[in-house]
Amino acid sequence: MIIFLLHLLLIVSLGPNVKVSADNIQFAYSGFTGSNLTVDGTTTITPGGLLQLTDGTAYLKGHAFHPAPLRLRNSTNGTVQSFSVTFVFGIISVYPDFSAHGMAFFIAPGKDFAAALPAKYLGLTNVENNGNASNRLFAVELDTIQSVEFKDINNNHVGIDINGLQSLRSYNAGYYDDKSGEFHNLKLISRQAMQVWVDYNGEKKEINVTLAPLRMTRPARPLLSTIFDLSKVLTDQVYLGFSSATGRVNSRHCVLGWSFGLNGPAPAIDIAKLPKLPRAGPKPRSKVLDIVLPLVTATFVLCLGSIIVLFVRRRFRYAELREDWEVEFGPHRFSYKDLYHATDGFKDKHLLGEGGFGKVYKGVLRTSMMEIAVKRVSHESRQGMKEFVAEIASIGHIRHRNLVQLLGYCRRKGELLLVYDFMPNGSLDKYLHNHDGDESKLSWAQRLHIIKGVASGLLYLHERWDKVVVHRDVKPSNVLLDRDMNGKLGDFGLARLYDHGKDSQTTHVVGTMGYLSPELMRTGKASPFTDVFAFGVLLLELTCGQKPIKESLQGGGHAVLVDWVLQHWRNGSLMETVDARLHGEYDVHEAELVLKLGLLCSHPFANARPGMGQVMRYLDGVTPLPELTPTDLSFHVLAMMQNKEFDMCISYPDLVSSFGTISSLSGGR
Repeated sequence: MIIFLLHLLLIVSLGPNVKVSADNIQFAYSGFTGSNLTVDGTTTITPGGLLQLTDGTAYLKGHAFHPAPLRLRNSTNGTVQSFSVTFVFGIISVYPDFSAHGMAFFIAPGKDFAAALPAKYLGLTNVENNGNASNRLFAVELDTIQSVEFKDINNNHVGIDINGLQSLRSYNAGYYDDKSGEFHNLKLISRQAMQVWVDYNGEKKEINVTLAPLRMTRPARPLLSTIFDLSKVLTDQVYLGFSSATGRVNSRHCVLGWSFGLNGPAPAIDIAKLPKLPRAGPKPRSKVLDIVLPLVTATFVLCLGSIIVLFVRRRFRYAELREDWEVEFGPHRFSYKDLYHATDGFKDKHLLGEGGFGKVYKGVLRTSMMEIAVKRVSHESRQGMKEFVAEIASIGHIRHRNLVQLLGYCRRKGELLLVYDFMPNGSLDKYLHNHDGDESKLSWAQRLHIIKGVASGLLYLHERWDKVVVHRDVKPSNVLLDRDMNGKLGDFGLARLYDHGKDSQTTHVVGTMGYLSPELMRTGKASPFTDVFAFGVLLLELTCGQKPIKESLQGGGHAVLVDWVLQHWRNGSLMETVDARLHGEYDVHEAELVLKLGLLCSHPFANARPGMGQVMRYLDGVTPLPELTPTDLSFHVLAMMQNKEFDMCISYPDLVSSFGTISSLSGGR
């Protein structure tokens, strides 16, 4: 009894907005000026009384807690009693249609969230403990990003979470009209204040969540409703609070008011006393301009000609191509003006490189100061553009640590601009085939780490994502390296553009010489096994430091890397193919595994190649590589070419001679 009285005394001392009785605890904040909330991370209480959980800084988190712990359990039977919560919030992003990430109201056993991660984890959990029953956590999330890992339904939803970020129940943000019963969508990042009600019925074990615009009467029908006994989750003593976290995009998450009631409704929030949300975007135009404008009409008429000329020039400089069907597609569409300024007008000093699909420029977005890479892809034909934009919209939702993130796109007449995460260490071929300076040196450990990263990315594209995505152009120039030299596959799915918009300038077989599988050249049809073939060539290229088709040492003609490695294996000198720049500083067993796996993956018959899942098991040592001999890998390409079905109508004489070399080295001895 003494402990309970001390607990009540602590709560009463917190301020006049808290009311306590033996069976009822209430508090209400209509603004947070003078409040005694506990905050951490980026969270602050502004002079105007606004609880600002995040300040727009990238990849940080913030929390706010009611200062005193509460006991929600019934002292008689130990079950969690009925309670009600309501709060007013607002999310402000620098982009009107894009935010990262959301926020949550939570009930937890403590106030230590130091190990929680920002971004998609909302500052509540991390990779290791997400979903663990030991978290003893209940939360209502207001999420503005769709995370495939947590099976989010979209990028604008409300969810009921237990112990982790995979929601027990979720639905589109919105409310049901009391009169018509129709559902009305609400945009969480509309920069407008909204009100949330969270109610728990201790007898029915029912959780209800309701959302509505501010100043609207609470809808009778809740947005979310589910049955769950919180007595199985919540501890005897709990803390109530809010959590939020940011990602790449400049976003601020704010709470304007908050109230709570135990065994009764939460007290009403005085809307008239609520602080105002911070401004998003530029200040409104001064009224002085409206007064002065009539006085300068004469000057305006004289300058009208010049203004028209400048306007036309500006219109052509920043002109974009937009069609009605693009409304249904994401990801975020960037304006050409933003990309133009980010790259200083696509000046050559920002050029990162160029290849078969176009030039790539480094840029920095002015609003968020985010570093990006912009690829300008020429595409004169409009045929198939809608299908291709639909594909890159789908690809924009792919999230994997070994895939370069596609952030969005922009269209102009004759070209498509794709916006990616910027990779500061550039592409792999710069390190692999540039023999000048220390920049070109890659240790064996770095090479093996890159190999496993690329394999992991391909495995995700082939088997782990919702759809099967064939990369179609696996090669060192499409493997990009981040600050920590992690390998990330880029340009996946980009080759589909040339399938949709064929013209006289493009060949049906899309890819790069030396990485094209025989069946791809014969049929023109790509599959996961054509990617495995190119990956096998990449393994040999990384290990040997040689290009897939290189000049012959005997002078004249070309030699195929696969033939060269296979010949050394036949001669018992396989390790002599390892890159001499390593100076012998490598693990012999690992190098031998990679070389043999490269040969197996680049087998001319697709059904003889392993899938990427099997490749990962070989690389991780989970499954030993089968006992192979050079004879097992006989490439009977000559027999294939003699078959009438193997009709390769491709004008690549060097390639044909290379396949003849394969046949003579591996089939006839």
